[in-house]
Amino acid sequence: MIDTIGPGAFAALIGLCGGLILGLAARLGRFCSMGAIEDALYQGSDARARQWGIAIGISLLGTGVLSAFGFFAPLETIYASLKWYPLASIIGGLMFGYGMAMAGNCGFGALARLGGGDLRNFVIVTVMGLATYMTLNGPLAELRVMLFPPAPSEAPASLIRFGISPLIAGILVLAITLSSRAFWSERRLIGWGVLVGLAIVSGWAGTSWVSMASFEAEPVSSHTFAAPIGDSMFYLMTSSASTLNFGVGSVAGVLGGAAIGSLIKGHFRWEACEDPRELKRQIAGAALMGVGAVLAFGCTVGQGLSALSVLAFSAPVTIIAIIAGAALGLRQLISGFSLAR
Repeated sequence: MIDTIGPGAFAALIGLCGGLILGLAARLGRFCSMGAIEDALYQGSDARARQWGIAIGISLLGTGVLSAFGFFAPLETIYASLKWYPLASIIGGLMFGYGMAMAGNCGFGALARLGGGDLRNFVIVTVMGLATYMTLNGPLAELRVMLFPPAPSEAPASLIRFGISPLIAGILVLAITLSSRAFWSERRLIGWGVLVGLAIVSGWAGTSWVSMASFEAEPVSSHTFAAPIGDSMFYLMTSSASTLNFGVGSVAGVLGGAAIGSLIKGHFRWEACEDPRELKRQIAGAALMGVGAVLAFGCTVGQGLSALSVLAFSAPVTIIAIIAGAALGLRQLISGFSLAR
């Protein structure tokens, strides 16, 4: 099949399948980074944060197994093979987290809500995609390259190089996550957390296979929702001059999975923004997320799951920065902060 449709299209198909699971998890399993942060800070509930712990633990176990059997080389992924700039992770993470609070969703969450008919998130997705491409290849690219020149890492930017096994790390994360007896009753959250983790693993496994089976250079990747949103927009505009890739399939999968999940729950409905102040805040937040995700080399899913599954140095730093930025943004919103003032 790969010879018939080509490696890029096959990688997109793999991304589509994993994206469908992620979209369903968002709508049926309440998997959401913004929601997890809000619940922990203002609702006194860590259930959805622990759901992320399940996803992280399963993704670590999966990548560990793949690596142990020689199906996947985590140190050759972009998160481990490129030079890491701690300041870029901190600044980018803070920008992304703050923008996420302003917009009300991260890129993944916006795609999931758009799939449920919320047209307000069409604006967020579009602006985020544009801001991402402006930072990658547009007017902001020269400044980004000047501040943080992309270069191969002299040594793998991953804890794996120090002999830390993703398998052991995954078991430890799962043990901590499941240490709460109360969380054991949240079977739906646990189940969807497992599926999200497996979706991340499927990305690594599938693209690794495509890379080995094809004669063309195909990047080994897993799910992230910053550059792939821009790639999807670019493909829709120039499909005759561009090719499909894993990220484009992943974005389409999340939209499709979210639509299916919304229909199953009976929650699908068209919604639009009626408050200009809210719209301005969402546009500003989406722009910050696009720029921040490029600087930090990933979003909540890209760094919080995919990069963390290969124990990249950037992952914990970026995650902490995103949470701090989101906490600041939420506090300002609750205190009456408004961009209209």
